[in-house]
Amino acid sequence: MPTGNDPLRLIVFGRQGAGKGTQAARLAAHYGIPHISTGDMLRAAAASGSEFGLQVKAIMDEGGLVSDEVMEGVVAERLGQPDAQPGFLLDGYPRTPGQAEYLQGLLAPQGVRLAINLEVPEDVVVERITGRRVCSQCGTVYAVGRDESAATGVCAKCGGAVVQREDDTEEAVRKRLALYAQSTEPLLAWFRERDLLADVDGVGDPDDIAVELVRIIDARTGAAT
Repeated sequence: MPTGNDPLRLIVFGRQGAGKGTQAARLAAHYGIPHISTGDMLRAAAASGSEFGLQVKAIMDEGGLVSDEVMEGVVAERLGQPDAQPGFLLDGYPRTPGQAEYLQGLLAPQGVRLAINLEVPEDVVVERITGRRVCSQCGTVYAVGRDESAATGVCAKCGGAVVQREDDTEEAVRKRLALYAQSTEPLLAWFRERDLLADVDGVGDPDDIAVELVRIIDARTGAAT
């Protein structure tokens, strides 16, 4: 059984639009551990010049998909760095039960302490994402019904055109969510079967959600002791 002195190794899951990025950043700051996303790992590996990094760079330059084998090397390299020794918050990896098995073996004997599944109903995230507007010049994000720039179509920061991205339409969003559910359900089941999953309601005030996440993590891992 892990104790409060073991590395705090966490994973966060959640649909696009569930507020995963916001909560992951808060948790990383609260516990003093790095928030490591798949994209960050791949970009860092490509820039490192290591054996796996060169492979990743070549694949990314060609627009290809990184294989499980190469991804495993990237993960092992990143999680072996000094800042990840007290713990970390992984976002975007693992994506399959096979990758979860690899990760647990890599981190043995303690393994991953807890996986958080931030639950937000599909209709809620569809509303959030389809209501998102982005400045075409500076990239500032606005929300319909909350920000004046979303209504006027003019960015308050730079005066650029505020638009809805093509992949933020309802049809595109629901397709992405269906693919996420199809690929993630077996992975969530894998962690649930091992009593390593905590489902957390992601609807409500972000501050309240953050407090609840910390409460659950502390209770399940002993992180506060």
